[in-house]
Amino acid sequence: MHIPDGVLSAPVLIGGAGVAAAGVALALARIDERAIPRVAMLAAVFFAGSLVSVPVGPSSVHLVFSGLMGVMLGLGIFPAVLVGLALQAAMFGFGGLTTLGINTMNIALPGALIGLALGPLIRTARRPARAALLGGLAGSATVIGSGLLVAASLWLSTPDYALVAQVLLVTYLPLALAEGAVSAAVVGFLARVQPEALAPRLAGQPE
Repeated sequence: MHIPDGVLSAPVLIGGAGVAAAGVALALARIDERAIPRVAMLAAVFFAGSLVSVPVGPSSVHLVFSGLMGVMLGLGIFPAVLVGLALQAAMFGFGGLTTLGINTMNIALPGALIGLALGPLIRTARRPARAALLGGLAGSATVIGSGLLVAASLWLSTPDYALVAQVLLVTYLPLALAEGAVSAAVVGFLARVQPEALAPRLAGQPE
């Protein structure tokens, strides 16, 4: 999911940067300051987990935990992913600076949308097993969503990447299963021991 510099067209880069900037702005406006440590912690998890990547053409595949972050952070996933990607680009050369916006969008947007759709169902699940099942679904769905966005980013930049985009989507299928299993385990555990951790903190919410 790390697309490097010099691969995408200017319109795709600008569009991705605009979506990422809007997501970060909305998150900073709505998130409660008490949630900042959680955002930082999950940004660190994302940073460490996605360092183990497998190159595939002009991109790479790796665990992203975006489903988990979408459920636990809501829109807070945007600044968490942005910081993680910026540090990876600066320290290890993963991705790039010009693609920081589009890479953030490709990872954070599916997580935010899936968190919005499945988060309430996870938080109101009566049994931890059901919460874990929904958490696994969230993890797998976000990987597929990110894969589609990465493929679209490449294809919209130039039709020459059409074959690479198709290969990327195939490689994301086993990754989706792995991501789903990890997310299910974490969500199931939190649902048993600390269910309040599965709810994003927004400004104005009571203690």
